[in-house]
Amino acid sequence: MQKTFYSLCIIMAAIFSQMSLAQEADTVEYYTPNPEAPFSAAVRVGNMLYLSGQIGRDPATGKLAIGGVEAETHQTMKNIKTVLERYGSSMGEVVKCTVFMADPTDRPVIDKAYRSYFGENPPVRSGVGNLIMALDAQVEIECWATVELEKVN
Repeated sequence: MQKTFYSLCIIMAAIFSQMSLAQEADTVEYYTPNPEAPFSAAVRVGNMLYLSGQIGRDPATGKLAIGGVEAETHQTMKNIKTVLERYGSSMGEVVKCTVFMADPTDRPVIDKAYRSYFGENPPVRSGVGNLIMALDAQVEIECWATVELEKVN
Protein backbone atom coordinates (compact mmCIF):
# COMPACT_ATOMS: atom_id res chain seq x y z
CA MET A 1 0.00 0.00 0.00
CA GLN A 2 2.85 2.38 0.85
CA LYS A 3 4.52 1.67 -2.53
CA THR A 4 1.24 2.42 -4.35
CA PHE A 5 0.86 5.70 -2.44
CA TYR A 6 4.48 6.63 -3.18
CA SER A 7 4.00 5.84 -6.89
CA LEU A 8 0.85 7.95 -7.04
CA CYS A 9 2.70 10.85 -5.37
CA ILE A 10 5.42 10.68 -8.03
CA ILE A 11 2.83 10.60 -10.82
CA MET A 12 0.96 13.56 -9.33
CA ALA A 13 4.20 15.55 -9.03
CA ALA A 14 4.90 14.92 -12.71
CA ILE A 15 1.38 15.98 -13.65
CA PHE A 16 1.60 19.19 -11.61
CA SER A 17 4.95 20.06 -13.17
CA GLN A 18 3.37 19.62 -16.61
CA MET A 19 0.38 21.74 -15.55
CA SER A 20 2.72 24.61 -14.67
CA LEU A 21 4.08 24.39 -18.23
CA ALA A 22 0.49 24.66 -19.47
CA GLN A 23 0.20 28.08 -17.88
CA GLU A 24 3.18 29.23 -19.95
CA ALA A 25 1.95 27.72 -23.23
CA ASP A 26 0.27 29.84 -25.88
CA THR A 27 -2.58 27.43 -26.50
CA VAL A 28 -4.63 25.16 -24.29
CA GLU A 29 -7.50 23.32 -25.91
CA TYR A 30 -9.91 20.93 -24.21
CA TYR A 31 -11.50 18.12 -26.21
CA THR A 32 -14.70 17.04 -24.51
CA PRO A 33 -16.89 15.08 -26.92
CA ASN A 34 -19.16 13.97 -24.08
CA PRO A 35 -20.30 17.04 -22.12
CA GLU A 36 -21.82 14.71 -19.48
CA ALA A 37 -18.38 13.28 -18.60
CA PRO A 38 -16.60 14.74 -15.58
CA PHE A 39 -13.34 15.01 -17.58
CA SER A 40 -12.03 15.83 -21.04
CA ALA A 41 -11.02 13.06 -23.44
CA ALA A 42 -7.82 14.99 -24.16
CA VAL A 43 -6.20 18.35 -23.55
CA ARG A 44 -3.72 19.92 -25.94
CA VAL A 45 -1.11 22.29 -24.53
CA GLY A 46 1.05 23.68 -27.30
CA ASN A 47 2.27 20.64 -29.22
CA MET A 48 1.54 18.16 -26.39
CA LEU A 49 -1.64 16.10 -26.22
CA TYR A 50 -2.59 14.62 -22.84
CA LEU A 51 -5.15 11.80 -22.95
CA SER A 52 -7.43 10.75 -20.13
CA GLY A 53 -7.08 7.14 -19.08
CA GLN A 54 -8.67 4.63 -21.42
CA ILE A 55 -10.09 1.26 -20.44
CA GLY A 56 -10.97 -1.73 -22.61
CA ARG A 57 -14.54 -0.66 -23.24
CA ASP A 58 -15.74 -1.74 -26.68
CA PRO A 59 -17.33 1.35 -28.26
CA ALA A 60 -19.83 -0.82 -30.16
CA THR A 61 -21.28 -2.44 -27.03
CA GLY A 62 -20.30 -0.02 -24.25
CA LYS A 63 -19.04 -3.02 -22.27
CA LEU A 64 -15.55 -4.28 -21.44
CA ALA A 65 -13.92 -6.45 -24.08
CA ILE A 66 -14.58 -10.13 -23.51
CA GLY A 67 -11.57 -12.37 -22.94
CA GLY A 68 -9.85 -11.12 -19.80
CA VAL A 69 -6.95 -8.77 -19.27
CA GLU A 70 -5.32 -9.47 -22.65
CA ALA A 71 -8.49 -8.60 -24.58
CA GLU A 72 -9.04 -5.54 -22.38
CA THR A 73 -5.48 -4.34 -23.00
CA HIS A 74 -5.85 -4.69 -26.77
CA GLN A 75 -9.16 -2.80 -26.69
CA THR A 76 -7.62 -0.14 -24.44
CA MET A 77 -4.80 0.38 -26.94
CA LYS A 78 -7.29 0.58 -29.84
CA ASN A 79 -9.24 3.20 -27.88
CA ILE A 80 -6.04 5.19 -27.28
CA LYS A 81 -5.20 5.03 -31.00
CA THR A 82 -8.69 6.33 -31.86
CA VAL A 83 -8.42 9.29 -29.49
CA LEU A 84 -4.89 10.15 -30.65
CA GLU A 85 -5.91 10.14 -34.31
CA ARG A 86 -9.10 12.11 -33.61
CA TYR A 87 -7.02 14.95 -32.18
CA GLY A 88 -4.12 14.96 -34.66
CA SER A 89 -1.57 12.55 -33.21
CA SER A 90 -0.67 8.87 -33.54
CA MET A 91 0.78 5.91 -31.67
CA GLY A 92 4.21 6.83 -33.05
CA GLU A 93 3.99 10.20 -31.31
CA VAL A 94 3.31 8.81 -27.81
CA VAL A 95 6.10 9.79 -25.42
CA LYS A 96 4.73 8.69 -22.01
CA CYS A 97 2.17 6.20 -20.73
CA THR A 98 0.98 5.24 -17.29
CA VAL A 99 -0.51 1.77 -16.89
CA PHE A 100 -2.95 1.20 -14.05
CA MET A 101 -3.56 -2.46 -13.16
CA ALA A 102 -6.15 -4.09 -10.94
CA ASP A 103 -3.76 -6.98 -10.35
CA PRO A 104 0.00 -6.39 -10.78
CA THR A 105 0.54 -10.10 -11.45
CA ASP A 106 -1.16 -9.44 -14.82
CA ARG A 107 1.76 -7.24 -15.87
CA PRO A 108 3.39 -9.82 -18.23
CA VAL A 109 0.11 -10.25 -20.16
CA ILE A 110 -0.48 -6.49 -20.24
CA ASP A 111 3.13 -5.87 -21.32
CA LYS A 112 2.89 -8.29 -24.25
CA ALA A 113 -0.31 -6.73 -25.60
CA TYR A 114 0.85 -3.15 -24.91
CA ARG A 115 4.22 -3.65 -26.60
CA SER A 116 2.61 -4.82 -29.84
CA TYR A 117 1.28 -1.27 -30.44
CA PHE A 118 4.68 0.43 -30.45
CA GLY A 119 7.68 0.09 -32.75
CA GLU A 120 11.34 -0.18 -31.85
CA ASN A 121 11.25 2.93 -29.68
CA PRO A 122 8.39 2.57 -27.19
CA PRO A 123 7.47 5.51 -24.97
CA VAL A 124 8.57 5.81 -21.37
CA ARG A 125 6.12 4.18 -19.00
CA SER A 126 5.11 3.90 -15.36
CA GLY A 127 2.86 1.30 -13.79
CA VAL A 128 0.67 1.28 -10.71
CA GLY A 129 -1.14 -1.77 -9.34
CA ASN A 130 -3.78 -2.94 -6.88
CA LEU A 131 -6.41 -0.48 -8.09
CA ILE A 132 -10.17 -0.51 -8.57
CA MET A 133 -11.21 1.06 -11.87
CA ALA A 134 -14.38 2.06 -13.70
CA LEU A 135 -16.57 -0.87 -14.82
CA ASP A 136 -14.26 -3.16 -12.82
CA ALA A 137 -11.71 -2.90 -15.65
CA GLN A 138 -8.49 -4.80 -15.18
CA VAL A 139 -6.33 -2.22 -16.95
CA GLU A 140 -6.41 1.52 -17.69
CA ILE A 141 -3.79 3.42 -19.64
CA GLU A 142 -3.22 7.14 -20.03
CA CYS A 143 -0.82 8.66 -22.55
CA TRP A 144 0.97 11.85 -23.46
CA ALA A 145 1.82 12.44 -27.11
CA THR A 146 3.17 15.13 -29.38
CA VAL A 147 0.95 16.61 -32.06
CA GLU A 148 1.80 18.65 -35.13
CA LEU A 149 -0.01 21.94 -34.68
CA GLU A 150 -1.16 22.08 -38.32
CA LYS A 151 -2.99 18.73 -37.78
CA VAL A 152 -5.07 20.03 -34.87
CA ASN A 153 -8.80 20.18 -35.66
